[in-house]
Amino acid sequence: MKSVFQSIQDFSPEELNLLDDLITFRTLKKGELLLTENQVCNEVVFIKKGILRSFFVNHKGDEITNCFAFENEFMASFASFITEEKAEENIQALAETELQILSRSALDKLYKSGFNWQETGRKLTEIEFVNLHKRMVSFQKLSGAQRYEELYQNHQKYLQLIPLQYLASYLGITPRHLSRIRKSFLETFV
Repeated sequence: MKSVFQSIQDFSPEELNLLDDLITFRTLKKGELLLTENQVCNEVVFIKKGILRSFFVNHKGDEITNCFAFENEFMASFASFITEEKAEENIQALAETELQILSRSALDKLYKSGFNWQETGRKLTEIEFVNLHKRMVSFQKLSGAQRYEELYQNHQKYLQLIPLQYLASYLGITPRHLSRIRKSFLETFV
C-alpha cells in the first residue's frame, strides 16, 4: 500500500510510517463477503492478493456485478463510506484475498496529520470518479465485445479466475453472448 501512496504523492518516510500503526490486515476466503447490502461501509481496503467483486441484487433477484478490484487496487462501497449511509451493494472475494485495511478513523487521522494525506485522498477520490465515469460511458458507447476486449487488455490474467456469470453480468450481456464473444475474440486476437 505504501508504494501506491508514494506513486500518488511524494511522501516523506515519516509520513508513510504513519500507516504502520493504522493499517489492519484481513484474509477473506473465496466467496466470503467483506460487506453486505444495508451495512455502513467504514473501511477502505487495499488488495495485496486476490480479487473482489461488488454486486447488487436487482428487483428480479438477479445479482448484477458492477465492479471488480484486483491486486494493488483499493475497494470500498465509496458512496456508503462518504455518506455514512447503508451500502446498496455487497462486496465478495472471488478468490482467497489478502487485504490491508484503513478504517474511517484511521483515514481521519491521516487527513489530520497533514496536507499530503489530504491531497492523496482528493486524488484517489478523483480517480474513483473518473473510473466510474468511464464505466458509465462504456455502457453508452461500447458493445459488450468492446468492453470484454478492454478487460482482456487490462486484466487478462484474472479473466480465468472470474466465473462467467459474474463476468457476463459485469459486461451487461448474457453468459451465452459472452461465450460467443470469447470464442470470436480468441480466434481474432490470439
